[in-house]
Amino acid sequence: MLTIDFDRFKVGPGQALLDLGCGTGRHTFEALRRGADVVAMDHNGEDLLGVEAMVAAMVDAGQVIAPDGPVTLRADALALPFPDGTFDRVIAAEILEHVRQDGVAIAEIFRVVRPGGLVAISVPRRWPERICWALSDAYHEVQGGHVRIYRGDQLLATLEATGLEPLGSHHAHALHAPYWWLRCATGIEQENPLTRGYHKLLVWDMMRRPWFTQTAERLLNPVLGKSLVLYLRKPGGTG
Repeated sequence: MLTIDFDRFKVGPGQALLDLGCGTGRHTFEALRRGADVVAMDHNGEDLLGVEAMVAAMVDAGQVIAPDGPVTLRADALALPFPDGTFDRVIAAEILEHVRQDGVAIAEIFRVVRPGGLVAISVPRRWPERICWALSDAYHEVQGGHVRIYRGDQLLATLEATGLEPLGSHHAHALHAPYWWLRCATGIEQENPLTRGYHKLLVWDMMRRPWFTQTAERLLNPVLGKSLVLYLRKPGGTG
């Protein structure tokens, strides 16, 4: 399930890409398929082991060229261990809402992307997220959970103040918003027939990509999309 639209966020062979807060690696895998040289960075060591295992499986299946070394790196978003201008592309999908010092993380993103390079950032959209918080404290009051709800205009202003230039935006994952409302309403840590059934629908949609659910999500994203996605550019260079 990709949040970043790779048709809008162009990634090509040989480009250096940082997937900041990569999680289980969904954007890492797509960037590798497109030929990028990827660093998948996260603070969760277990997730990173899973990413490495999946990359190895993709190499064995002939989906990607074998990297020169490990793809993953465990490090802190507040002090990225890279020189200035290291990356052509930086993705930070669904990470800033977990970071208390988000301004520091944004400054680090700006620092490590080269002039002319592109940045894609996504966060939970304000109004669907507010419903989740209202329905369940357990949704966000967990170790490593969400520490804030963003207003899109305020986040964009912070990014612009750092020096990034906005290129566009969209919303994603409309079908996921009701699922999370249902989980929050019925108990975030509990399984029940409704949430199990809805989860099976989402998995089926991701695996089969039937035209009617894909069309429904595309039409609903502007009003119901759970994620806000922003595309930006660092001034200078050639893009």
